[in-house]
Amino acid sequence: MEKKISTVIIDDENLGRQIVRKYLSAYDEFEIAAECSNGFEAVKKINELNPDIVFLDIQMPKLTGFEMLELLDNPPVIIFTTAYDQYAIKAFEVNAADYLLKPFSADRFEEALVKAKLLLKSKSRGNEIINGLISHTQETADFLERIVIKDGSRIHIIPVDTIRYIEAKDDYVMIHSSEGSYLKQKTMKYLEVHLPPDDFLRIHRSYITSVSRIKKIELVEKETYRLMLDDGTKLPVSKSGYEKLRSIL
Repeated sequence: MEKKISTVIIDDENLGRQIVRKYLSAYDEFEIAAECSNGFEAVKKINELNPDIVFLDIQMPKLTGFEMLELLDNPPVIIFTTAYDQYAIKAFEVNAADYLLKPFSADRFEEALVKAKLLLKSKSRGNEIINGLISHTQETADFLERIVIKDGSRIHIIPVDTIRYIEAKDDYVMIHSSEGSYLKQKTMKYLEVHLPPDDFLRIHRSYITSVSRIKKIELVEKETYRLMLDDGTKLPVSKSGYEKLRSIL
């Protein structure tokens, strides 16, 4: 007996899950391994079940479909089910990940399944598409309002306005917030570009700080400065960082 193609359906709306379930029931080769109504549950289920294909809604509360993709250990083939407008859809077309624009027909659903099955035969191509999609959406995103971090089986959502400072750690960054310190695989350059420029400043090649938490700047020795945050943390300031500070403070 041929192994069935396992799927997971993720949508915060019950009607959205029902439609996918109904259309999928016409195909004997597929089985539904799980249904999830939020991103937290979905990350856990996907990492646990390792399904072949996931039907993923993008606009969900708490954790969006894009944020969820970042947290997966081994991303499956993704078919988006979305009410996004046509402009946003172009991002998916560029990266060849298929999407179903709500409301979608049974014929359009079948097209997506055919495409997904082809990607299943080329796992490396599927991973390339997902990674490309994550990169594309991150590079074209507006300023961040929150940062999502996976810590073992736990998921943390860090509102940007709780961040005190960010520290470079090789290929990672340590995000120090009022809620704790968290390690994330991101570059300082990415965060420098995507954090609100009025609220955050890169003061050193290894540090970005929240402007509102700066208490004072100290001269340590000739042309060498450091700043103190409101909680007493002291951070080094480079020459270029000092010039930036002078221009805004």
